[in-house]
Amino acid sequence: MARPSKVWWKYVNLLGLDAPLVAVLWLLLFAKTWRVDYHPFYVYIVLGLVAWTVRIVAKLLQSAIAGDTKSFQAIHRKCLSRAALIAGIIACGTVIVYFPLAVYNYILVGSIFVVGYFSVTLFAPSSEGEVPYARHLLAGAAFSFGVTLMAHAYLPALGIKDLLLSAEFICFTVLCLIASSAVDQWARSTRETKSESFLMEELTISLPLTLLGAAALVFAVQSDAMMLRPFYYAILTAAALLQILNRLRSRLTIDQQKALASLSLLMPGLVFQAYGPTY
Repeated sequence: MARPSKVWWKYVNLLGLDAPLVAVLWLLLFAKTWRVDYHPFYVYIVLGLVAWTVRIVAKLLQSAIAGDTKSFQAIHRKCLSRAALIAGIIACGTVIVYFPLAVYNYILVGSIFVVGYFSVTLFAPSSEGEVPYARHLLAGAAFSFGVTLMAHAYLPALGIKDLLLSAEFICFTVLCLIASSAVDQWARSTRETKSESFLMEELTISLPLTLLGAAALVFAVQSDAMMLRPFYYAILTAAALLQILNRLRSRLTIDQQKALASLSLLMPGLVFQAYGPTY
């Protein structure tokens, strides 16, 4: 009897590789959209390492709280922990040595989101079948702020307030919030009645995605700066792909939903490349 072949793409999510890929891609989109003149390559490396470290620590912490070891049967837990520690040390060392002083103000704010996320995970664990919206809210905000700060910190004429009030940051944050909670919401819907599932999906996924897509389209049409439009096209594409995935989720397994959700945040890079600035 032939042994079942391993599905390679499952390990992308299992090893947390989707988080740094999405983070680095959207950092590139923000840097090009905001016309960051000086943006060294190590900024992308640091962001990738930080995103991967936080993702792995979160996975290990959640599996330890739930008493679930199946998720990490295929890898050595201790080796993964050490790799995350080394990645975090390299990222911190690079920030201290090479990053401008202005970035520390952003990191302080970003660390509040990260600490809040782990605090909610540790001290307010969700019960079985419940979607941890507070945790996803902090996770999405931390991810969005972490990505955008790496570009905005290299705009010396602007400060944190300008970042938090920018339409690009707000749209990306909403996208991250929806994407973060969507998979848990889909898993929950399989345990509820059809009417309850439909109502929750409409209120927490479908409606916010529709509003986000409409807002991105309005911003793209009304924007006077041509360089901003490709970014909103990318947001609109991501929202549309997640909306399609939300409608087709009953035909997919949890692993497929996770993989396609990550892919929905990567595909907008092609749209941005087609319409974006070429400098």
